[in-house]
Amino acid sequence: MAPTTENGEQQHEEQTDDGSAAPSPAAPRRRGTGRIATAVGVFGELLITAGLVLGLFVVYSLWWTNVLADREADKQGNKVRDTWAQEEDGEPAEFDPKKGIGFLHVPTMSKDEILVSKGTSTDHLNDGIAGYYTDPVKATLPASDKNGNFSLAAHRDGHGAKFHNIHKIEKGDPIVFESKDEWYVYKVYAVLPETSKYNVDVLSAIPKESGKKKAGKYITLTTCTPVFTSNYRYIVWGELERVEKVDEERTPPEELR
Repeated sequence: MAPTTENGEQQHEEQTDDGSAAPSPAAPRRRGTGRIATAVGVFGELLITAGLVLGLFVVYSLWWTNVLADREADKQGNKVRDTWAQEEDGEPAEFDPKKGIGFLHVPTMSKDEILVSKGTSTDHLNDGIAGYYTDPVKATLPASDKNGNFSLAAHRDGHGAKFHNIHKIEKGDPIVFESKDEWYVYKVYAVLPETSKYNVDVLSAIPKESGKKKAGKYITLTTCTPVFTSNYRYIVWGELERVEKVDEERTPPEELR
């Protein structure tokens, strides 16, 4: 008697001529399935690896470069202050503008002081500092008796990102430059959120795009925009309001207290 299913129906086995049960037909093979599965697996692993590499690169670019740049900037800044102290003590000290001429203070952008030195090359700014322009338009330093534009650049993301929060600066905000002997207090009067990276007119001695038509003592901050790109430039302009002598305690102006 043939075995029955759970519902009681009989199942019949096929038999050969001699009465023995015929072997069940083999299931058809699916050719290429194994190769496809292997290829999909390898591709998936490659995607995971690429994702990990990309993630590590982002961490390196946006975090670790900041750590390294901040360390280097602090080291260079300490050397500048040590040089100032030596000069005050009457000891000979070597002055090198590439190693720093002073410190920028912008309370609405950053609580940290920003070392300023000569040059705006990428390698130079990678040290976590702000650089003053020597090309294509030469910056006029604050200590100069001449009118002009003290134009500066710094990174907005990675490598210290000293101008990361430049978008927080508004008209009327103070910008203070600290040198060995003076505090230069500027007041922001214009902001240009986006312009071509080839627009060098913003660095002019008389930055007409800011609305100024007469010579004066100006400061210009420039950096990349939007954040994490270098397609355009973000510009902030300020004008010198006053100069204060540095006292023995290096008491900062009221804008920084």
